[in-house]
Amino acid sequence: MRTEEQKQHFKTKLEEELREVEKTLESVGRKNPDVKGDWEAEVTDTDTASTEPDEKADKFEEYEENAGILNELEIRWRNIKRALAKFEVGTYGICEVSGKEIEDDRLEVNPSARTCGEHLEKEKELPL
Repeated sequence: MRTEEQKQHFKTKLEEELREVEKTLESVGRKNPDVKGDWEAEVTDTDTASTEPDEKADKFEEYEENAGILNELEIRWRNIKRALAKFEVGTYGICEVSGKEIEDDRLEVNPSARTCGEHLEKEKELPL
């Protein structure tokens, strides 16, 4: 059983990581005003008046790259938010597959981990 000090340590790590992820999300996209918790990729250079094919291709490539980065960050953001919500209901650090406590060293590396080391491969199968 984790002490309150240990729980606070992991919660602080999650809050710091959330700030970092949100900062990075803002650098490659913007919040979707229609869907809470959703982000949209955007091109960092918003000059769309250019008609040069090479410039349009570059902007499309940048958008595609930002979309890929954004997708990974959104998943990370959701996992962090989920982990923080678990503190409220007392289930933080509990494996979603076995119900056992997740190892401290695993949480130290990934404080939003959803499974213990034994069920690591099953984490990818859990619903987002």
